[in-house]
Amino acid sequence: MEHNIENLRGRLIVSCQALPDEPLHSSLIMGRMARAAEEGGAKGIRANTKEDIEEIKKNVGLPVIGIVKRDYDDSPVYITPTMKEIDELMEVKPEIIAVDATEALRPGGLALDVFYRDIRHKYPAQLLMADCSTIEEACYADELGFDFIGTTLVGYTSQSKGDEIAKNDFEIIRTILEKVRHPVIAEGNINTPAKARRVLELGCFSVVVGSIITRPQIITRTFTEEIEKLTNLS
Repeated sequence: MEHNIENLRGRLIVSCQALPDEPLHSSLIMGRMARAAEEGGAKGIRANTKEDIEEIKKNVGLPVIGIVKRDYDDSPVYITPTMKEIDELMEVKPEIIAVDATEALRPGGLALDVFYRDIRHKYPAQLLMADCSTIEEACYADELGFDFIGTTLVGYTSQSKGDEIAKNDFEIIRTILEKVRHPVIAEGNINTPAKARRVLELGCFSVVVGSIITRPQIITRTFTEEIEKLTNLS
């Protein structure tokens, strides 16, 4: 496993996800998507749900960052929010499990440090990635001992509203890199090859790219929005 994880250094991880309301929602399709990503040179996959991960592992031998997205009424946290999701993921053994590491309380009012300790106690050998939205959250996750620090949620939480990952030459990432000791995985709105290359140049361990590769409806919208500008000009 250590050999596979080291292969992620300086390379691309492709997020292969499709939620129930999306046209490509299917474990079978995500398995094929992962195979296509591997053929394109990706060295890792990020995936949602144990069913998708199980299918992906049938199709590729790449290391997987696993998550379970699930909504709870008493918390805004939805990325691997409780031990229930951790247990589900451990059934398919992703090399890394990512969890929301923001300041928000988990379901049941559980604080991040308690949740982190619970995971470490139950699964001491499992590699963990912290999905953060601010510099402060990244530093706290680093102090707790997460194996990887991710920028996944920058701009997606109330405390990071208006923040843009690429602003001022990825200032947020550059600051995190200066402050933390664990490897940083760049993720979130890294939607061009040039941006992916730049975050690696800055010193990130690896980079996750998702929607702009694996969500055709979003890729299509970038074209149609540009074309619709012609109508607006006429």
